[in-house]
Amino acid sequence: QVQLVESGGGSVQAGGSLRLTCTAPGGTFNYLPKGWFRQAPGKEVEFVAHISRSGGTTYYADSVEGRFTISRDDPKNTVYLQMNSLKPEDTARYLCAASIAAIRPTREDSYDYWGQGTQVTVSS
Repeated sequence: QVQLVESGGGSVQAGGSLRLTCTAPGGTFNYLPKGWFRQAPGKEVEFVAHISRSGGTTYYADSVEGRFTISRDDPKNTVYLQMNSLKPEDTARYLCAASIAAIRPTREDSYDYWGQGTQVTVSS
């Protein structure tokens, strides 16, 4: 069953921007801490960004620090990943995840619910 739904992926030139959106059908996971991960073909799932349930704390992978911004829009029960200055190495399927308990935010095994992902392709 689909737990979370990502949208906003697509193809973009290097240096461009995309904004990814994460929602849950019926708003099931509205109040949970959320993370973004990505997975390129043949590679392991990689941590990208995390946001606390209130939005007051964020954490980013070194590879995206300063370029990506994770945010929450609680009235819309939505989590975003604004991606600027995109690089070809950002090409991957991006997945949204939610965690119930306190987590190690960089580890995928700390998350309980996942979406199927949205593809981001960055060309040079």
